[in-house]
Amino acid sequence: MTEELDLMGQDSDGSEEVVLTPAELIERLEQAWMNEKFAPELLESKSEIVECVMEQLDHMEENLKRAKTGDLKVSIHRMEMERIRYVLSSYLRCRLMKIEKFFPHILEKEKTRSEGDPSILSPEEFAFAKEYMASTETYLKNVALKHMPPNLQKVDLLRSVPKPDLDSYVFLKVKERQENIMVEPEIDEQRDYVIDLEEGSQHLIRYKTIAPLVASGAVQLI
Repeated sequence: MTEELDLMGQDSDGSEEVVLTPAELIERLEQAWMNEKFAPELLESKSEIVECVMEQLDHMEENLKRAKTGDLKVSIHRMEMERIRYVLSSYLRCRLMKIEKFFPHILEKEKTRSEGDPSILSPEEFAFAKEYMASTETYLKNVALKHMPPNLQKVDLLRSVPKPDLDSYVFLKVKERQENIMVEPEIDEQRDYVIDLEEGSQHLIRYKTIAPLVASGAVQLI
C-alpha cells in the first residue's frame, strides 16, 4: 500500500494530474463522502476517486491472497478494506438518494450548464437520472394523469418536486483561511456583513454562503 496512484483530472491548483498515495486517496474519498453526506445539494461527481479506490481495493485483495494464513496483518487489512468499502458504498448510495429526490432539478442543471463546466453527474448517474425521470413520468401518466381532465394531464416536475434547500445550515471545518466571506442577515433589520474564516476553525453557517468553498475544498463539511 505504499505505491503512488495517478488521479487524472484537474486539482484545485489547475494541474492536469495529481499523484496520490493510497492513504491520500482514501482521505480524498472520506472528504467527498462527508461533504456529500451533509450538503443539501448533489455535489460534483468524484468518479476518478471512486475508480481509483475500487482499483486499490482489488489490488489489496490480491495482496491478501498471497499473504500467510493466520497472519495478524491479514485480519487488520481486511478490517480496513471493509471500512473503505463501507465509505465507498455510503458515498454512492447518498448520491443516488439525492438524484432520486431532486432528479428534475439535477437534470435541468445538467442541461443548462456551460460547455467546459464539470458535470455533477458521472455517466452512469446521468443515465440513471434520465431513466428515473422517464419511469416517473410513465408511472404518473398510467396511474393518475390519464384519469384527470385533459387540461390537467400534464405535470411540471420542476415545480412539483422540491428543490434542494440551500438555505439550510451546515457545520464545517476550515482547511484554508478565507477572507471577506459575505454573510446574509438572519433578520430583515440586519445588513449583509463579511467574516474571515481562520484555518482550523469550525462554524455553523448557511450552506449557500460557503457552497463555493465546499466545491473548491477550502472547507470540509462535518
